[in-house]
Amino acid sequence: MEVTAVAPRPDEIRPLKPCLLRRNQSREQHGVAASSLEELRSKACDILAIDKSLTPVTLVLAEDGTIVDDDDYFLCLPSNTKFVALASNEKWTYSNSDGGTAWISQESVDMDETDSGAELRWKNVAKRLKQDLSSIILLSEEELQVLIDVPCSDLAQELCQSCAAVQGLQNTLQQVLDQREEARQSRQLLELYLQALEKEGGILSKQEESKAALSEDVDAVDTAVSTEIASEISLRGQLLTVLKEKPAPELSLSSQDLELVTREDPRALAVVLNWDIKKAEMVQRACDQELTLRLQQVQSWCSLRNLSARRNPPPEEPQSPKRAKRDPT
Repeated sequence: MEVTAVAPRPDEIRPLKPCLLRRNQSREQHGVAASSLEELRSKACDILAIDKSLTPVTLVLAEDGTIVDDDDYFLCLPSNTKFVALASNEKWTYSNSDGGTAWISQESVDMDETDSGAELRWKNVAKRLKQDLSSIILLSEEELQVLIDVPCSDLAQELCQSCAAVQGLQNTLQQVLDQREEARQSRQLLELYLQALEKEGGILSKQEESKAALSEDVDAVDTAVSTEIASEISLRGQLLTVLKEKPAPELSLSSQDLELVTREDPRALAVVLNWDIKKAEMVQRACDQELTLRLQQVQSWCSLRNLSARRNPPPEEPQSPKRAKRDPT
């Protein structure tokens, strides 16, 4: 949308209007006061360091790219309207830094961007549940916690369910989260028990010797190929952090992440996480077992749902009785 320019009357005294200026695709904003578009363009060139060879400068609204080329329209805009200054060789492109409505404060915009990101995240997870409730089994611990923390009324609106039903769902999500934590603690206790047995039997010292010999061989190889192998890994940084820092990491990951871990080259995984190859293979086996278990649970869930649907079919719509046709004779 473009508004044609109208020349201002020379005898007219106009008040200064506070505006916000930035370059295209830049987050840095500058506060400017101007009484006309021409003055705003001139200040934009000076403040934003736009080369004079790239003039004339076009001013557009940051929220939707509307070209502002009319002084009367400029005066109708609210104070602190956001403008993007475009050089002659630039075109406007949308940026999230615009934040929506042009006259709200920058602090509100930043807060809205953070909130909208978190809201988009839980809504995406909720959409998966709405499509198939059995996907609860496939969620990561982080995704489970996100849905638990959402206000019941907001989640109910997104799922088109009553607050009572959603409260029951959030309780179920909490139970799944608790069960994974209990499983993690059980595995940690089992590991401590096995370590105690190894110490009592004197096995640990022998293992340390073999590990030391193995690490020397691995180090000799890694110095030559570690960079090449590590470059082959495709896992996200956040996923690698979970694998390295979380006890029983397979319980924290979503099924999609579990599958990614099982597909990785154990040598690359060992190099990136600074593990020996045996530990990398052990973690991959644990991830594979957890993925298999979850898929079996989903299959059982679907089988029970189908069985219940066959036993309790939805009521058929009543059909209106057909009337016998009258004989025209």
